[in-house]
Amino acid sequence: MTESGNGPLSGVRVVELAGIGPGPFAAMLLADLGADVVRVDRPGGPGLGVDPAYDVTNRNKRSVLVDLKSPEGVAHVLDLAERADVLIEGYRPGVAERLGVGPEECLARNPRLVYGRMTGWGQQGPLADTAGHDIGYVAITGALGMIGPPDGPPAIPANLLGDYAGGSLYLVIGVLAALQHARTEGGTGQVVDAAIVDGTAHLTAMIHGMLAAGGWQDRRGANLLDGGAPFYGTYETADGGHMAVGALETRFYGAFIRLLGIDQEAPSRDDLTAWGELRTAIAARFKTRTREEWTAVFAGSDACVAPVLSLREAPQHPHLAARGTFVEHGGLTQPAPAPRFSRTPGAVRRPPAQPGADLAEIARDWQVPGLLATRVADDPPAGPVRPVQQDTAG
Repeated sequence: MTESGNGPLSGVRVVELAGIGPGPFAAMLLADLGADVVRVDRPGGPGLGVDPAYDVTNRNKRSVLVDLKSPEGVAHVLDLAERADVLIEGYRPGVAERLGVGPEECLARNPRLVYGRMTGWGQQGPLADTAGHDIGYVAITGALGMIGPPDGPPAIPANLLGDYAGGSLYLVIGVLAALQHARTEGGTGQVVDAAIVDGTAHLTAMIHGMLAAGGWQDRRGANLLDGGAPFYGTYETADGGHMAVGALETRFYGAFIRLLGIDQEAPSRDDLTAWGELRTAIAARFKTRTREEWTAVFAGSDACVAPVLSLREAPQHPHLAARGTFVEHGGLTQPAPAPRFSRTPGAVRRPPAQPGADLAEIARDWQVPGLLATRVADDPPAGPVRPVQQDTAG
């Protein structure tokens, strides 16, 4: 029986050509939603530098080890593609074609296949063949330039904004839309070109509208949502912690300054010339108590204030704990699948896939007995492997 468990994508088969970054995360999303994801790992590992046992982005998947530089390996991938609904790859443009597993070869075997391509720069354009990482992708879209203080350099939002928001999520949206088309009467498979620069630029749609309307200044720390407003930002507490304030609406702002204890002295928030004075008053007040004390003050209110937690602290937050936003599986604390479904919930069903560990299962379930005929050196590296560029292969 196909390993798909519960979830709205139960019964959907996905082939993931191993890489690092947004491709594996996108495949994890599909796996969390019930898809049967087979990860095609390469000898030597993909280069993430993390013990595979801890790579949460490979949860709910199964793995085979295939040498794509051998004719047998290419044949195995095409056999899997013939039986799949979706294939995801994150190589530089042209690499999959040179290996013999590009869209033309895969769609010839399976005309209804959705072939998802994940890159930073996209399949075409002056930068398409150059190396890159999240920070460069978000830089040229204008998104990075919006983040950070007005008197300092742009702040780096880890790799969440580009790789995962502008990359993985857009790849998943594209794959699901193409899958819907492929399954309609007369529908066919197609290629989905998901470029991080495209997705990240798309995320700035509202800001571009505000910019055109004169409601957004094209510089950091000067706008309502980028820390320019003193009632939308972060403030240090007495113990070195921080509180996040998002009291945008008038009535929420009223609750905020009242609970903060400056409602009698704070200058009008509508007077932009007094924003500096207001920011100073808010900052000084927050410095009088610890993060824990301020959390208690604002608890249960509509002041729109929250403590800034670390990654290790977040799972213990009462709200997240009550919702089960984080789960523990196989000894690893990790985010639970999202979003949630009332009839077909997703779940963490399997620990991170170990390279090549599921060969026999996959050969049986996908009816590809040829996988068993050719084995590669399938002992994964004992320790971390050397990091490589996220969208290279071959």
